[in-house]
Amino acid sequence: MKILFAIAHYFNPDGGGKHGSLSKDSRSRIIALSTCITHLWALFGKSQRLIDIAHAVAVPVNKPQAHDLDIVICTTRNHHLLGQLPIPKGVYHHHATQAEPMLLGFECHALLRDCLGRYDYYCYLEDDLILRDPWLFIKLNWFTQQAGDLNLLQPNRYELSPAGGIGKAYIDGELAARVTERFQNVAEKPELKGHIMEHPVMFRRTLNPHAGCFFLNAKQMGYWAQQPYFLDRDTRFIGPLESAATLGIMRTFRIYKPAPDNASFLEIQHFGTAFLSLIGRDIQGGKR
Repeated sequence: MKILFAIAHYFNPDGGGKHGSLSKDSRSRIIALSTCITHLWALFGKSQRLIDIAHAVAVPVNKPQAHDLDIVICTTRNHHLLGQLPIPKGVYHHHATQAEPMLLGFECHALLRDCLGRYDYYCYLEDDLILRDPWLFIKLNWFTQQAGDLNLLQPNRYELSPAGGIGKAYIDGELAARVTERFQNVAEKPELKGHIMEHPVMFRRTLNPHAGCFFLNAKQMGYWAQQPYFLDRDTRFIGPLESAATLGIMRTFRIYKPAPDNASFLEIQHFGTAFLSLIGRDIQGGKR
């Protein structure tokens, strides 16, 4: 299988600090992006080995889950940290643009569209997201086989606490209905149910389809690219960053996420604790 990842990456230490990409300190962003790229290769690339101690040889493993990857980092106006990443440059491609920084995600959309016909999956990631599930594409393929290509399964984003307190928090809880009702009807097929290894799993239409990412198979990407609103750079969903990640797919597909009882079925880590640290301070529920 051939997989294309387009990652929107921006860093400007003079930007005022509202987002991690605008922080004075670049270290956390370097760690986040490096970890993002490293995990993509570790989970889905072909360089996976088992050390055979008896014969002193490293042998290939996980062959069915080893794929051909292309990782493209999209940047704008030379505001990036690629020169400081502690990873070889050959593991990714650099796609430089002159886009408005807040609209950089839409340049990723254009890149994905321009590569139609060459890949089996077309993926978008913000640069602070880390995948840790080697069965991600197996699960996504199973879901579309069961539900059809017009239904899209999105992961639940989570943050981890380094020590003490709440150890893990999913950060994209439901929004007020008015935020997304212009773009989706969650009452249409509100739930889907299935079984994995004799274990029941439930997926629900969500009032917050945002995950900072999406993973579309070739049919889904082609279908979205044919829509009249594709690349219209509409930013009506919360803001430009959220819209680039979510608005287009929300207008095109019925979006589901794993229900809370099996939230970890499909998930992706958000680097840092920006949201988790709000629990017990601005958000109630910090006690166990």
